[in-house]
Order: sequence, then structure tokens, then C-alpha cells
Amino acid sequence: MLYVILVAAAVIFWLVVIDRPILKVRFKDGHIVGNKGHFPPKFKHNVTEIGETTPFDGELKVYQQRSGFKLTFSNQVPKKVQQRIRNVFPHQGFKSTSHKAKRG
Repeated sequence: MLYVILVAAAVIFWLVVIDRPILKVRFKDGHIVGNKGHFPPKFKHNVTEIGETTPFDGELKVYQQRSGFKLTFSNQVPKKVQQRIRNVFPHQGFKSTSHKAKRG
């Protein structure tokens, strides 16, 4: 019985504490150094253009929530750049990588 409680605690810990963004992008001097997850081409183009005009370092993470998408930035990304990226983020056109079964 104790092992069931330990397994349940491990699963709850994994669901709550582990960082699981659907998109993670790292920037260095305004250029995209690395990305992980689905990065729509138009959004990538817009972010690259923002980085060319105002170079910055940092990281962008996109999380999917029930109410929509949440963008989080590292502290190195200036507030003006954060707002410009939020303005070009495709909220309606952004697709997650999870494949859910369609009911119909």
C-alpha cells in the first residue's frame, strides 16, 4: 500500500513541478540559438525580424493552458521586446504538438 502512495506522489510531483512548455526558444544577440517544440514559420519570421531590429538575449517559453496560451520570458528580455513578441504571437493559429482524438 505504501508503494501506491509513493507512485501517486511521484506522479503528482511530475505533473505540478516539472516545466513542460510547448515551445521553448533561446536568443543570443537577437538571433535564435535554439528552439524546441512547434515553431510556426510566420511567428518565427516575425520574431527573427524583431531580433534583427533590437538585439537581445534571453529565453521565451509558451505554455498551453485551458484559457489559451501563456508566454513567459526570461529577465534578460527587455519589456518593449516582450510586448512586440506578444503582439505578433498567433493565438488562434498556434497549434500544440499533442495529437488529441477528434470526436465526431
